[in-house]
Amino acid sequence: MLRPLRICLVFLLLFSGTSAIANPAAYSLGIRQPGMESFANDMNARGQVAAMLEDENGLQRGYYFEKGKLTELGLPGGRESIARRINADGVVIGSAAGRNGAWQAFLYSGKDGMHVIGTLGGANSNGTAINDRGHAVGFSDLAGEDEWHAFLYRPGEALVDLGTLGGKVSYANALNNRDQVVGASADKNGYRRAFLYDAAHGMVDLGTLGGRLSAATAINDKGIVAGASETADRHWHAFVYDGKHMTDLGALIGRGNSYATGINNAGHVVGMVQLGDERLSFVWRDGKMLVHGAGKALYLTNAINDSEQVVGATFSSEGLDAAAMFSGTRPFVDQGGVKLAWLCILCVFGAAAAVIWRKRYRGLQLAGYVGQGIRRDRI
Repeated sequence: MLRPLRICLVFLLLFSGTSAIANPAAYSLGIRQPGMESFANDMNARGQVAAMLEDENGLQRGYYFEKGKLTELGLPGGRESIARRINADGVVIGSAAGRNGAWQAFLYSGKDGMHVIGTLGGANSNGTAINDRGHAVGFSDLAGEDEWHAFLYRPGEALVDLGTLGGKVSYANALNNRDQVVGASADKNGYRRAFLYDAAHGMVDLGTLGGRLSAATAINDKGIVAGASETADRHWHAFVYDGKHMTDLGALIGRGNSYATGINNAGHVVGMVQLGDERLSFVWRDGKMLVHGAGKALYLTNAINDSEQVVGATFSSEGLDAAAMFSGTRPFVDQGGVKLAWLCILCVFGAAAAVIWRKRYRGLQLAGYVGQGIRRDRI
């Protein structure tokens, strides 16, 4: 084989493997414990995180994470807890099981420690979201009744029962700094529908994308709501609601079932897409839909803050790892095959050029030798 061609082949073998470099879209938050998986439910602009760890038996515990330090959140004698959201001051809201197995909504701060919110009269409550004013929402069972109702908590006041849309169940999932609350509630027919609550209008049904069911999961300070709805063909699509219209984000994604999980004050929405056994993540920002392939960004996409950090977890052979990424990160496209093809073409042309040059150079040498009386047939 000609030496230039051999060099090109060696070059291809050495460098073709670099065409599919791991995507740097998501970065680990460093929330790790030996033998445990981790994921982030929320993170504020100061980098303080409401985090979760799960052991090999599926037992989960909530944590407050800051500057490499994990603080476990829980109640005395309890084995499980959830750290759900965190506000700008680093106050975490979540839920924890006590010694008797009942779950209690709580607030945690480094200054005040754990504070149990209470219930609407029943044995259990769950805390789901907190705003920058320290107001919180969740849901609780009622005394002596098989009902769960959404609640609003303000420090120093009794829990406010937000009621339902006519059924027996409602869940609050988020609130903004204006105390507008969103979630899901059963209507009189038993279908769960997305709702928006405020003190002036009470609980309002936001409707669906043509199906029977919907749920609101996030709201920003402008009152823009994100969530998911069943469609007329019984699929689930993420949506954003601006107070008048429900925009079908799932139609923009164009495949799978999609669920919005967070929105920031810029109106950027994040969420997940389930496509068969494949999990994708999406970011809808500035009118553009960015869909990240499985294993190329976040596997769990749980929230987005006003610093454009999307948080959740990546997934690998070692399990879940709490991670974040910038919301404007462009989806990874593996162009390894295209790059390799061009590299092959360049190498072939390079080898051919080298051969032609070598023959021409050899011809000059031969001409010189012949001119000096050297016989051609001995060359």
